Amino acid sequence: MTQTFWEPEVANEKQETAPNSEPTTLALSADDFSALEERIVRAVELVKRERLARAAAEERAASAEAQLGEQSPVVDQLKQEIRTLRSERDQVRQRVERLLSQLDALEL
Repeated sequence: MTQTFWEPEVANEKQETAPNSEPTTLALSADDFSALEERIVRAVELVKRERLARAAAEERAASAEAQLGEQSPVVDQLKQEIRTLRSERDQVRQRVERLLSQLDALEL
């Protein structure tokens, strides 16, 4: 029967422990220890990758915030320009409508 690293190694026959003897230690087979070591190495690598990914994401976020700060005045300027152009368009439309109405009055 295969033994896991959580189970203590037990001999074929039970050994009686003396009251003053040391407590039973957890014994691992070589395969179990290698598997545990491999899992720990993978966990460490995963943590390293995640830390690098987090640092990269934080750097991208900081860069995006900086770009947003730089673009904000440009956006405000463009909004103002759009308002001005719309106002001018409305004025031109009104003038054209007046001219057209004057032309219509001449043709009568």
